[in-house]
Amino acid sequence: QVQLQAYGGGLVQAGGSLRLSCAASRSIFSINAMGWYRQVPGKQRELVALIIGSGSTNTHYADSVKGRFTISRDNAKNTVYLQMNSLKPEDTAVYYCYFRNSPYDYWGQGTLVTVSS
Repeated sequence: QVQLQAYGGGLVQAGGSLRLSCAASRSIFSINAMGWYRQVPGKQRELVALIIGSGSTNTHYADSVKGRFTISRDNAKNTVYLQMNSLKPEDTAVYYCYFRNSPYDYWGQGTLVTVSS
């Protein structure tokens, strides 16, 4: 069982930056995958960024955030981060951190990011 605590959301103007953090209750070194999804009301939850495996180089990003968002991890702190730069109003959503420790999936509670135009 893994407990996830996400934080860092808030209100920011378009063009601004935020950093989301997701702290896990146990070591993330052996986690199969970790990352961030987001969801707006009435739409499906969508992948934002993902790290596959125990390192930090196998990353995947949604096309809409490539070049603006960066996912990273700190194994010593059991934390995954999402640095979001050049934010746009369409980035407004509830962001959920996600961990996969096969065969189980774990979700954080969500943190709201609001980007004003």
